Amino acid sequence: MSNSTAEPVKPLSTEQLSATTLLRFATAGSVDDGKSTLVGRLLHDSKSVLTDQLEAVERVSASRGADAPDLALLTDGLRAEREQGITIDVAYRYFATARRRFILADTPGHVQYTRNMVTGASTADLAVVLVDARNGVIEQTRRHAAVAALLRVPHVVLAVNKMDLVAYDETVFAKIAEEFTAYAGELGVPEITAIPISALAGDNVVEPSSNMDWYGGPTVLEHLETVPVSHDLATCHARLPVQYVIRPQTAEHPDYRGYAGQIAAGAFRVGESVTVLPSGRTSKVAGIDLLGQPVDVAWTPQSVTLLLEDDIDISRGDLIVPSGDAPATTQDVEATVCHVADTALSVGQRVLLKHTTRTVKAIVKEIPSRLTLDDLSQHPEPGRLVANDIGRVRIRTAEPLALDSYADSRRTGSFLLIDPSDGTTLAAGMAGDAFATPADEAAQAGAADDEGWDF
Repeated sequence: MSNSTAEPVKPLSTEQLSATTLLRFATAGSVDDGKSTLVGRLLHDSKSVLTDQLEAVERVSASRGADAPDLALLTDGLRAEREQGITIDVAYRYFATARRRFILADTPGHVQYTRNMVTGASTADLAVVLVDARNGVIEQTRRHAAVAALLRVPHVVLAVNKMDLVAYDETVFAKIAEEFTAYAGELGVPEITAIPISALAGDNVVEPSSNMDWYGGPTVLEHLETVPVSHDLATCHARLPVQYVIRPQTAEHPDYRGYAGQIAAGAFRVGESVTVLPSGRTSKVAGIDLLGQPVDVAWTPQSVTLLLEDDIDISRGDLIVPSGDAPATTQDVEATVCHVADTALSVGQRVLLKHTTRTVKAIVKEIPSRLTLDDLSQHPEPGRLVANDIGRVRIRTAEPLALDSYADSRRTGSFLLIDPSDGTTLAAGMAGDAFATPADEAAQAGAADDEGWDF
């Protein structure tokens, strides 16, 4: 087991941080598979734990009669989590090495917290799915693989944990890796890397294990530091949701009109022809301001201000796109949603749909099916979705939306459904055929309404 003596943390310089890339990743696994211990071990052995944090963990561990610090306490922050020894909420951690910066989401493993995993993995570039080497691939493992596939997470790591409890047996690891890889491959997961580990002992987490000389692959940290996260801008659909219209109207800038926002995907260049959606008006990029300086090109995820050659009506919620690569606008949205609220989502329910910076009224016209992640079966016409359910929906919006397919763009193909009465988030949606087989295309007519919701 690694030495638990605290060492001073040496923060990276600004120059080092700016030269590294950012990886967002999430951990998932069944209860007691060791997710929090893996995360704690990763933070501890990579020297990403502050001295006072480690001392607090050592005190709590000693009060419980433990011989060594319980590194799971570094992420299990809620009192209920520590008392039960489980993860309930999504615990976020930020750390960095000399090669890369990381945002880590430690998600809970219980079935009733599937929605929390969706939250943690929705922006992840990589998911670490843990499996207890003694139990192998179980239903919850398949559920987590299905959620990763549903959310189009591009890289999945299978961490076969507790190898120390199976005498570091290569056969056990090979069997689990083969079963999981076959299942995840059928779901369309593009890349799967299997790593045998012991989070408790530190084997293959940060340092290579001397107990598994039959394994020649990377450690968990080595893989996290080297997995590619670059975006191919040439094949990305360029999208800029407008957050704010800048008009100083000062003596220095009497005619300045800029459209500010974070580039959701792709790149924009000065001189490029663009279309503003949903209006369909066109213009050309006259200039791009980035951090107060003019540039010729900007790309995701930079926050910029675009200046156009023509004065056209643009406001918050509009989407600026290349004229030759504009998505179709629609008021009829078909999507897969994960229901995250405690109250049910029902056919005929009035909601607000938030897509990028645009929020519009909408009505749930139909719920064609509910997906069971255990066996990927479809249950037709459930009538409603309850917490943690994943299903297909058909929604009619009051105004046109410029939605991409989630398969093409995770940023501009996703949306939220919100309760208009109190602002509660009801469901996270993925437009198009993100995962489930689309139900039949017949439209369902809705009843008229007299409060502006009949559209």
